[in-house]
This record gives sequence, structure tokens and C-alpha cells, in this order.
Amino acid sequence: MIMNILIADKLAASTIKALEALKCQVTSNPDLSEETLPGAIGDHEILVVRSTKVSAKTIEAGKRLSLIIRAGAGVNTIDLNAASRRGIHVTNCPGKNTEAVAELAIGLLIAADRRIPQATTDLQKGEWKKGEYGKSRGLKGRTLGVIGLGSIGRSVIARARALEMKILAWSRSLTPEQAEALGVDYAATPMIVAEQSDAITVHVAYTKAETHHLVNAAFLGRMKPGAILVNTSRGEVVEPAALKTAIREKGLRVGLDVFENEPKGNKDVFADVELAQLAVCTPHIGASTDQASEAIADECVRIVKSYIDTGMPLNVVNVRTRPVTTHGMVVRHFNRVGVLASVLDALKADGINIEEMQNIIFEQGIAANCSLRLDKAPSAIVIATLTRNPDIIQISTH
Repeated sequence: MIMNILIADKLAASTIKALEALKCQVTSNPDLSEETLPGAIGDHEILVVRSTKVSAKTIEAGKRLSLIIRAGAGVNTIDLNAASRRGIHVTNCPGKNTEAVAELAIGLLIAADRRIPQATTDLQKGEWKKGEYGKSRGLKGRTLGVIGLGSIGRSVIARARALEMKILAWSRSLTPEQAEALGVDYAATPMIVAEQSDAITVHVAYTKAETHHLVNAAFLGRMKPGAILVNTSRGEVVEPAALKTAIREKGLRVGLDVFENEPKGNKDVFADVELAQLAVCTPHIGASTDQASEAIADECVRIVKSYIDTGMPLNVVNVRTRPVTTHGMVVRHFNRVGVLASVLDALKADGINIEEMQNIIFEQGIAANCSLRLDKAPSAIVIATLTRNPDIIQISTH
């Protein structure tokens, strides 16, 4: 099967070669943006993006589009609802940039504590302020609060232990028993983390309903004066206006790799210079290391190969995981042409929609077993009709 692939961001050169080795037609256009992508999607069946936003307009324009690959972990830049309505798989590359983001988080933590960028800037201006920059508290023995315990949060914890820091953690799913097994102190709420930590690092996914401005004025108000806050997750998790106030009024030291309302392109103008001047910051480069890029490129190729070989890509994020149906039917049958077609025709005639279906062939290829999830129970007439088919061994419903 030959697939037409559009890569709308800059990826490792090896990615294109590996995809072409799978007999794919690859177009690479790293200069595309959210606005120009709809006009470029054309007849491409697979779209690979890193930071370029995929809007509903792009999805509607992609008449043959069937797979969107996010070359990274988060998928908040892709309109999942629009993709789901069109039956388009959306996948990601989870865990491939874990170490890169964790390394930057620790780097920002140390840089915020020691004010390394500010000291460097003054030295470059010829100003020797040894007394000013010798006022750091240090991190050994301090409590690091970790908000979010996904792979990145856990990777940060491993590195913070090397700094001999104490760890206090919170996540929505963390239990006291799990915290004990991880060797960290348990916090029942984010506010407890704010109150008891000397430094806090944020590693939660962004959702408008649950984590929008999770770090807000109330949270910042609970933090200790002079404490450190690091955010390498999503800019929308932290309320910018409240953060500026807390920096000025409480002397917080802040390290940021992400910002609310970030520029869309690689060379656009950054608006929130005021916040940048109050913090140690980088332009959303947490996942941008050669190691991470190579791992993500390899995973993109694995996803495409799986899709070509099986019709099902890896790491799909927008497929229903829990069936909403309450009715099931299992058809044990001989592996012959037209058997399943007769089952589907009978269900259609009975006004029944099939929500899920899986057909498994037994060894020797003589018999098979088909499991179906239905939106309502099949009638006795349908069951009786199908049972009379000599190619059907048995039908059971539940």
C-alpha cells in the first residue's frame, strides 16, 4: 500500500528516508502554518506535525486524510473532535521526549535558584556582581513539589534525588500507597504542594476544564516567599498576570519554557516580554534535543508501518476506550465467503447498529469467532434466522 504523507514541520532527515523505504510518497514542508495547512493538505492520507496546529479547516480539507501523527506527546494543537467526526486516527509519540523535558526542568530549576542567565548578562556587560549573585539558597535538602506524575514528572523526580532534594508529589490519580511505593511524600491537593514546597515543578497535561490556570493567584499566594516555580508543561496551566504579581510581591524565582498565547511560528514576535524579564526562560524547547528528535522520528515511522501493515496505527488517542453499548453478540462460524455479510445484513434489517466488531480466525483456517458490540439486542427472529445458516456454528448474546 502506497501512502501519501505530508510532513508539516521540521523532523530528522532520517524520517523521510525511512518512510520512503516503506514505499510512501513523502512531501516535507516545514514552513506550513495553521493558516496555510488547509490549502496544502490536498490528497495526502497521512499528516505529520510537531508544533503546527491542525484545525477543523485542515481536517475538512483533507478529503483522503485518515491519520494525523503528532511528533511529540501532547495533542492539544490538533482538533480532536473534528478528527473523530471524520473517523481520522490521531496518534502521538508518548515518552520519547521525557528525558529532554526533564533535563530542561532541572536546568531551569538550578538556573532560577542561582540566577545564571542574569549573572551571565551582567558579566557580558562588564558588571561583576559577585555579592548580588552569591545569595542563592541552594537545593540540597529542600522540598521539591511535583505537580503531575506522568513519565516526565517521574523522570524529574529521579534527577532531583541526585540533587538530594526531598520530594512532595500530587497528581489526580496518586494515592498515599502509590506515593509510598515511589518513595515520595503524598500531597492530597495542589495547595498542599504550594504551601510546603521550596520549589515546584509542573508536569500536567492541559485541558480547559481541569488544568486551565491550575497555578493561579490562590496557588501562588500559598507558596513560600522566595520559592521557585518551574513550568515546562503548557503555558495555559499558569495564570500570567497572577505570576507577575507573585514574582514582584513575594520574590518568587521562576523558570519557564512555556507561555500562554505563544507565537505560532519559529521566528514570530513574542509578546509577553514583561514576564520573560522577570524569569529564567526558554522558547518552548523542552523536547528539542537531538536524542528526542531521533526517538520521535523513529516512533513516527513505527506508527506509519503499523498503519500500512495492519490498518491500525500505534498510540491512537481518539478511539473510544470504553464501549457505551450494553449488548453483545458472538458468532462462531465457518471461515467461508459471505458468512459475516449475512450476519451484517440481518442486523441491518433489524435496525441494529454495530459499534465494534472483531473477527478471529482459528488455526487451520476452518473456523472463526466474531465478537460484536451492538446498540440494542437482536430480536429472536434475527437469531433464529441466522442459526438456520449451516455456516454458523453457534450464536450467543449477552
